[in-house]
Amino acid sequence: MTETTDLYMAFPRGFCAGVKRAISLVEKTLAEYGRPVFVHHEIVHNRHVVEKLKTQGVIFIERLDEISDLSRPLVISAHGAAAEVYADAAKLGLKLIDATCPLVEKVHRQIRKLAQQEKTIIVIGKANHPEIIGTVGQLGPDSKVFVINSETEVQNLPLEQNTKVGIVTQTTLAVDEVEKITAALKQKFTCLKDFRRSDVCYATTHRQKAVKAIAEKAEAVIVIGSKNSSNSLQLKKTALTAGALKAWLIDDASELPLADLKGIKNLGISAGASAPEHLVEQVVDTLRQYYRNLKIHDVTVAEEHIEFKS
Repeated sequence: MTETTDLYMAFPRGFCAGVKRAISLVEKTLAEYGRPVFVHHEIVHNRHVVEKLKTQGVIFIERLDEISDLSRPLVISAHGAAAEVYADAAKLGLKLIDATCPLVEKVHRQIRKLAQQEKTIIVIGKANHPEIIGTVGQLGPDSKVFVINSETEVQNLPLEQNTKVGIVTQTTLAVDEVEKITAALKQKFTCLKDFRRSDVCYATTHRQKAVKAIAEKAEAVIVIGSKNSSNSLQLKKTALTAGALKAWLIDDASELPLADLKGIKNLGISAGASAPEHLVEQVVDTLRQYYRNLKIHDVTVAEEHIEFKS
């Protein structure tokens, strides 16, 4: 047990509108068609969400040839999918439900527009992330595209200064890093002099801003989310760069680093955009048992009222 500890709760945190819509679409599909329902890739990157849906009759796949019954519906995950996935699903006659986040769909439209303009396309993001695979997968075989994720990679691009380039961004990256990479691109390519847009979504931006706010007050920050969640990983990194001495990414209360929390007087908590709020509540309940006197403070940096129809 320790003396009084101040707990700073970041807001916004947890589910964003795109995640809520995706999960709702899967649940509605189960209710309408029964089990099983196939989902292309994890519907969202959260272990608890995925495991719960599995118990309800969802089968997660990475390739369409994993579908054992073509009469069953297929849901596209919130991360989106390559154009060939849609084409192959149509050839197989699958009932397709598209749960792609509308903000990811916006990026898909933008990259197709850039391809139509015959620009060399630079994608800022993680090459192996499902969202980037789906985004790059919107392009035809003749499109010129480079995926980068650092300022160093900007300098290594084998392109001339006067190359006509276009940029799209993964929606879940660290805002500060994207700004640095974009600034480097603007220095390298003359056509980007007046470029100002970014595809990092509102939810990612708000959650990182909230974590910065609590990291200014807390010596340590706990982020609730799964290890394969890009936006959750970015929250942990954001906490450390914003002033927190320690930060942890945990799936749930069972992973709380209680031994490392001993003696901490100021603690912050946030949750990735795919983490359910009940996991936050369980963590807080565990901390109430651990600390003799837990004083909770809400730190709000933005209000979110966006909803996507499912």
